[in-house]
Amino acid sequence: MNNRQAILQRIRSAQVPAEGLPDLSMFSASGAESPVEQFKNTLAAIGGQVIEVASMDVLETLLAEKSEGKRWVNTCSFIQSGERLPDNMNPTALCDVFLASMTGILAVAENGAVWVTEEQMKVRALPFICEHLALVVEKKKIVANMHAAYNLLDTTGDGFGAFIAGPSKTADIEQSLVLGAHGSRTLTVFLV
Repeated sequence: MNNRQAILQRIRSAQVPAEGLPDLSMFSASGAESPVEQFKNTLAAIGGQVIEVASMDVLETLLAEKSEGKRWVNTCSFIQSGERLPDNMNPTALCDVFLASMTGILAVAENGAVWVTEEQMKVRALPFICEHLALVVEKKKIVANMHAAYNLLDTTGDGFGAFIAGPSKTADIEQSLVLGAHGSRTLTVFLV
């Protein structure tokens, strides 16, 4: 037996026995608040806003008001208003977007995050370059925690995705809080 074989044999004999995955059932939802109420409270606590809407007509009116007549890019297929993006758009052409609206796949109650993929964004830079971001999420797609979210997500086909929670915030060493430094200045989630 040569040195290489002796080393490999010692490595094989020193293998740690396989262990089962940990039980994560302790992370199941068990709060007094419903996931919808917890999501609303959490998002408000981190600087976001939640608006419940009863119909698509009301949603479209609210988004039009929120755009203040400025450039509004809309990627929601069920909303007719707003500018549509062409395929293969250069992200630098989005530098003056005032409002971007898109659909969220699901929302997480524990941290106020909304999962958005490249399919909803159309251009990866859109939710981060706009001044104000509006995400539309179905109430029934709010889950209690990240464990539940990851159990539902199938990211194998997504090229890019992000959990977005609250407006962009950063603070320097003097503790001056700046909104919109590396993303939108406001986040509004419309629950339908």
